[in-house]
Amino acid sequence: MLRWQLLVASALTLPLVAPMLLMPFGVHAMLPGVWQWALATPVQFWIGARYYRGAWSAVRSGSANMDVLVALGTTAGYGLSVWHLIDPRAGSGAALYFEASAAIITLVLLGKWMEARAKRDASAAIRALQDLRPALACLVQDDGTEVTWPIERVRAGDRLVVRPGERIPVDGDLLDGETHVDESMLTGEPLPVVKLVGDRVTGGSINGEGRLTLVARASAAEGTLARIVRLVEDAQLRKPPIQRLVDRISAIFVPAVVLMAVGTLMGWGLVTGDWERALITSVAVLVIACPCALGLATPTAIMAGTGLAARAGILVRDAVALEAARDVRVVAFDKTGTLTEGRPRLAGFYPAAGPRSEALALAAAVQQDSEHPLAKAVVMAAEAEGLAIGRPEQVKAIPGRGVQAVVGGATYALGSGRWMDELGVDRHPLIDGADAAGAQGMSVSWLADVSATERRLVALMVFGDALRPEAVEAITLLKADGIRPVLVTGDHALAAAHVAQAVGIAAEDVHAGVLPEGKATVVADLARHGPVAMVGDGINDAPALAAARVGMAMGSGTDVAMETAGITLMRGDPRLVADALDLSRRTVRKMRQNLFWAFVYNAVGIPLAAAGLLNPIVAAAAMALSSVSVVGNTLLLKRWTPRSDR
Repeated sequence: MLRWQLLVASALTLPLVAPMLLMPFGVHAMLPGVWQWALATPVQFWIGARYYRGAWSAVRSGSANMDVLVALGTTAGYGLSVWHLIDPRAGSGAALYFEASAAIITLVLLGKWMEARAKRDASAAIRALQDLRPALACLVQDDGTEVTWPIERVRAGDRLVVRPGERIPVDGDLLDGETHVDESMLTGEPLPVVKLVGDRVTGGSINGEGRLTLVARASAAEGTLARIVRLVEDAQLRKPPIQRLVDRISAIFVPAVVLMAVGTLMGWGLVTGDWERALITSVAVLVIACPCALGLATPTAIMAGTGLAARAGILVRDAVALEAARDVRVVAFDKTGTLTEGRPRLAGFYPAAGPRSEALALAAAVQQDSEHPLAKAVVMAAEAEGLAIGRPEQVKAIPGRGVQAVVGGATYALGSGRWMDELGVDRHPLIDGADAAGAQGMSVSWLADVSATERRLVALMVFGDALRPEAVEAITLLKADGIRPVLVTGDHALAAAHVAQAVGIAAEDVHAGVLPEGKATVVADLARHGPVAMVGDGINDAPALAAARVGMAMGSGTDVAMETAGITLMRGDPRLVADALDLSRRTVRKMRQNLFWAFVYNAVGIPLAAAGLLNPIVAAAAMALSSVSVVGNTLLLKRWTPRSDR
């Protein structure tokens, strides 16, 4: 509708403006006054109706906005022209300003159309995310039959089938099948992710080669995809502090311009006696003062910035978080799940005697039925090496010590060093390796054969939480930007020191053994050195995320962390922290540049118009040019690319 109105307004205005443009070349093609009136009237009262409605709403609410200036200025020019047209005393040579009023409305509408285009382009990320959701889902009924079901009717607990190549309709847990899932549009991670039975899958991602059966965790309206869309929408709608300042300035600016226009009218009229010239000059003041550019300055930058962030896998909850991130000087990282993978792996396996593969198969068999993360790490390591894992018998968990089981007729104990000492197992052959692992902050477990009276040590297992591959580069990027990285973790000091040294965080910036409520206290203490961003992924990080100037949650973490944070990093890449801060700085810089240009145009243009050096059409063109410059400057932000992709 806005585009068609602009086309119609342009078609009606061009015959009015063209003769003025041709006059310097000696071409006189001015239309008769009645024809001018016929062309200008639809522009004034049909196309321009939006400005009258906007002005009336503003006046009724006791405020003033751009529409007030447009309505006053164009009505004054149009009304004076009509008076000259019908006044017999004016004669056929009376000056008409229909072209000025029509051109003003058309040029202001051009600014509105450009604003709408900028918003549409900035919202492309939202539309792309919305397009990820399929319209239909394949529902498995109680009798086992499959029916095609509108996705809006899917509820938590429903069983769904997803065929190879289809989009997964809703968030769910995999009941049957295995596949690779493309989650790139949601997380930015380019490689497909392996999904096995029991894994969680996200609505909107693309199923690879397997036929899957899943149970829905939530409806489409409450899933991850819907939450992401709401976050981006809210971020684009909520005003940052700088925009609220602009609103307060505008509330004073518009009444001041109206008073200035009245002063210009009275001054020119009383001094020169030429009230017609006085009216035209005051109209020029009203027109050039239209704060179009002022209204575009921050919303376009916010929408462009949040749209770019969403494409990069950075979800900004609101514009307040986007603006606040610009000032961050300290970034506090949680360790587990943030700088590290968040899941233990078997970093070392050392048999006391005999083949390594045989001892590893025994350790995996003892723990095959255990849900403990360390047990899963051993089983996964054995499976990765293709070892045959026997079935355990008489499995017995010993609280605080470990697990005992019978494998191949022999009884094995697997657990802590203290338990081995209680059982009388000699650990000395491998004790040096255990001490070295402990010095690096790693965990160790022991496997022993306790079948006979003489207990025999079988193997030492060393577990570590692997660093994320991007962790070192993430810290390097922050340091290059003059931002101080800090480690705040509940893990013990040795593990924290090892990770800090590996990624490049200074020893004095390591806070280990910190309880959840203590993390918030640490963040408050760090704030003495400048605004703090906290990066975490767990429920235990929520208090610190809330206490920080900007909370950043890893998208691979808990819902509590993501709900508390102002920014969510959709893929487990800590380099996105530096990208988020960089984009925040660039977006706020664009806001300030836009405001500068908006104020410069008004500061220069209003005195010129009041001095009679600008007629209304030139004033309207200058006003439109200010809007063009603001939108064009904002569009330059689209050249930004995440440093993690460079």
